[in-house]
Amino acid sequence: MEKNVLAVVAGHEITEEELNAFIQRLPREQQMYATNPQFREHCKEQLIAMNVLAQCGVDEKLEETEEFQKIIEDAKRDILAQLVLKNTLDAVTVSDEEAKEFFENNKQRYAKPATVSAKHILTDSEEKCNDILEKITSGEKEFEEAAKEFSTCPSGAQGGDLGEFGRGHMVKEFEEAAFAAEVGHVVGPVKTQFGYHLIKVEDKKEAGESSLEEVKDQIRAELSQKKQEEAYRAKVDELKKKYME
Repeated sequence: MEKNVLAVVAGHEITEEELNAFIQRLPREQQMYATNPQFREHCKEQLIAMNVLAQCGVDEKLEETEEFQKIIEDAKRDILAQLVLKNTLDAVTVSDEEAKEFFENNKQRYAKPATVSAKHILTDSEEKCNDILEKITSGEKEFEEAAKEFSTCPSGAQGGDLGEFGRGHMVKEFEEAAFAAEVGHVVGPVKTQFGYHLIKVEDKKEAGESSLEEVKDQIRAELSQKKQEEAYRAKVDELKKKYME
């Protein structure tokens, strides 16, 4: 395959492949610009700069210095340690049976809390809140339409939609009213530190147990992390006995 040579530094050909590898080593947030011509040109210039600086180091015989040898030794140590650690952690697996057993013994950890899906309208006075409620109950305005028109909360742009939430996510007065309300009914005015609310509950979900299928990936991740930590400690202890005097 013919190489796409971007530049030549002291006989070393900097290729498109080398540039791509250089970009892949950059932080993830920079890699998203990998196809941008200006970004690639910038990276190419960085790569050229690194190569000319390195060649200068060769010409000045810096490889023969004590400082260079110390850096190489430290880098070699770190790379070898990382490779052994990678091999140790890669050997860790979590079986279906282990995940199932852990789930059966810890079901309470994965219980689903009760939740409410609700919309609201926020105003700065009880009087305004009652006026809006009258418009809704009379059929003059739909709740969502009134939220867009009158609510001072940013959620008004989405018809007052707050999505699904559990206990502990809203201020006490709002939470109590929402969980007590019947689905489809509008309740309020409810006074909180933010003002006066009208609340419409769209859906309610009772607390209940999760199935293994719903939380299997989470359990696998938890068990894998725990087993990897154990494998790391065991490997270090084993090697300490082997190598330490």
